[in-house]
Amino acid sequence: MLNLRQLLLLSFFLLPGFGLFAQKKSQDKFLTKLLQSQKDSLLNHVLKYQEKYHVQVLYTQIDRDKNNQPSFKSYTLGVDPERYYYPASTVKLATAAAALEKLNSLQISGLTRNTPMRTDSAYAMQTRAVTDSTSANGLPSVGHYIKKVLLVSDNDAYNRLYEFVGQQTLNEALHKKGHEDVRIIHRLSVGDSGERRRYTNPITFYQNGQLIYNQPLAYNPNEYQNKLKSTKLGVGYYQNGKLVSEPMDFSNMNFMSITSQQAILQSLIFPEAVPAKQRFNLTAEDYTFLYKYMGMLPHESNYPAYNSTDYYDAYVKFLLFGSDKEAMPKHIRSFNKVGDAYGFLIDNAYIVNFENKVEFMLTAVILVNEAMVFNTNDYQYDTIGFPFMKKLGQAVYEHELERKRKYKPDLSKFQVFEEQL
Repeated sequence: MLNLRQLLLLSFFLLPGFGLFAQKKSQDKFLTKLLQSQKDSLLNHVLKYQEKYHVQVLYTQIDRDKNNQPSFKSYTLGVDPERYYYPASTVKLATAAAALEKLNSLQISGLTRNTPMRTDSAYAMQTRAVTDSTSANGLPSVGHYIKKVLLVSDNDAYNRLYEFVGQQTLNEALHKKGHEDVRIIHRLSVGDSGERRRYTNPITFYQNGQLIYNQPLAYNPNEYQNKLKSTKLGVGYYQNGKLVSEPMDFSNMNFMSITSQQAILQSLIFPEAVPAKQRFNLTAEDYTFLYKYMGMLPHESNYPAYNSTDYYDAYVKFLLFGSDKEAMPKHIRSFNKVGDAYGFLIDNAYIVNFENKVEFMLTAVILVNEAMVFNTNDYQYDTIGFPFMKKLGQAVYEHELERKRKYKPDLSKFQVFEEQL
């Protein structure tokens, strides 16, 4: 008889687009054959040592009916919801969506994603933010923070969204949507740890000098326990400049399974195709706003403005493009969120070709840390990580170009890059 946890996992894999986990072996065979058919030495090497590289890939084909309604068929390689990987910046997409949802849920007249936002400090190591030189009016806002998160994966912008939504609201909102394995419990790149991560800053919103909404310092009394079998990785890590010769314990860090990653992306890209309880409370304009900045390239943005040398087209587009510095084709767009830290590379993407009417979803993680010692700069991003992501994306993309479809998709709702919102 299945226990409660097994039943929950089984029900999760019955969500739209993910099929039965019992089909994993046959699905793994499909992706393995696809990658082997490329006759590429790097892909073959990673396939041979996929356990070492902690590879997980979830590829979802999308087919439309005559009314443009999508259906999904998924293939996996090494996907295991129980296996820990550090999600890094990929948690920012769910946080951005939750921030828009919270604005809508508050139902306060004049409070929108563009309303000027002031973040104060009221607890240890909290910081203030009352101006933003990269916005058109010089002021922060939820919308402007989301732009920076999606365009270049700005860590401070994510931290401000985390503080606005609040740790408790953020996690409970995602759990209610069925993503029960998700734990987003800390800010990024500020040494957020212990009790202080559970406190989020007081925030106020003003319009024309008038207070619209005041959010006091918040504390989350709930503790989200790590439920995975093991979150200890590697053989050592550096702490305060000294090597600790034991596995690094990630149990107090963020987590989001590969399946939850793609399920959240699916609910944003295809809200009409998932059950109502899995959708975010977003308006049509919210969705368009997200699509715009998920797919936009850094140099296409005016506010914030980014130079194309430091922020090249593929700066946050790992799948299909790796770390290429050349311009991306205008007819190909990746609506995605990437992450990289501790040797992990992750990309969670909905990729389209507007000319050939191709669309698919691809989510992948690889760990490139040969020494398996963390908190160093000795990661093989350039030699293994980025090339793997590029070649994986290309293999799936080329398969999609050849794959027969009864009905070509109408992708017009994603062509939203011509004017600023």
